[in-house]
Amino acid sequence: MRIDGREKDLGDNFHVRRVLPSPRRRMVGPFIFFDHMGPATFAPGQRFDVRPHPHIGLATVTYLFDGEIMHRDSLGSEQAIRPGAVNWMVAGRGIVHSERSSDETERSGQVMEGIQTWVALPAEHEEDEPAFTHHPADSLPVIEWPNATGTLIAGTAYGETAPVRYPAPIFYLHVDAKAGAEIPLPSGHEERGIYVAKGEVELPSGTLSQGTMAVLAAEDEAPILAKTDATIMLLGGAHLGDRHIWWNLVSSRPERIAEAADDWREGRFPLVPGDLHDRIPLPEDGPPPPVQPGS
Repeated sequence: MRIDGREKDLGDNFHVRRVLPSPRRRMVGPFIFFDHMGPATFAPGQRFDVRPHPHIGLATVTYLFDGEIMHRDSLGSEQAIRPGAVNWMVAGRGIVHSERSSDETERSGQVMEGIQTWVALPAEHEEDEPAFTHHPADSLPVIEWPNATGTLIAGTAYGETAPVRYPAPIFYLHVDAKAGAEIPLPSGHEERGIYVAKGEVELPSGTLSQGTMAVLAAEDEAPILAKTDATIMLLGGAHLGDRHIWWNLVSSRPERIAEAADDWREGRFPLVPGDLHDRIPLPEDGPPPPVQPGS
């Protein structure tokens, strides 16, 4: 199955390519949301500003190829996200965070590009305590193949395990490959996908171009061939069952999403220290509509 990313303008001329959820496929393993951000150029004095907003029932990771984002959350965490590092935020029963330019990058300007993903939590962990961990780039396992290098962002693959803790089988990799390189597919995972962030690769079913994801069949074992220099993301893991998603809220139970939406509307979520005076309001279309679950 192939999924073409859909371009969305999030405001201030900041564009993303949204891949998941898609009408064709809502999840790949536990991955329920996948945005390719940028590349976007911010001139000196121009800010990237995602105001405080809530999450439940998921974990988030923003993985950058270029630029910097300052993360703050309602646990009191304040941590810059930079290329190659991992900020892993577990929302669990509820967390609020913001992602903004730092004062330094606002003064200097920057080019920013990266991938933002949300990972659904297993049903028995959806109400876990919220948590935040930072893993610097040099703490992540590196896998080498001829003319290609992979960084394991989360989970287990190719005999390596990343430091991120997640309570179900998962894998997530960033791979840079030179033209002609062959990358074997990770084995031992129920569901697997590949997204091409740059360049072109060849699969048994044909060419996969920039901005496109392929969900691989369980029996697929042929390696990925880089037709050009390419940047790809490999992702997947265990199938967790149906999930509902509305706005920034994910749950196996639609009534839980409605409850969280009401909590945000009524100001019952915690505040973000250092980012107290602004927030993203609940969407104007009212209470969460019925959302059909799906994989």
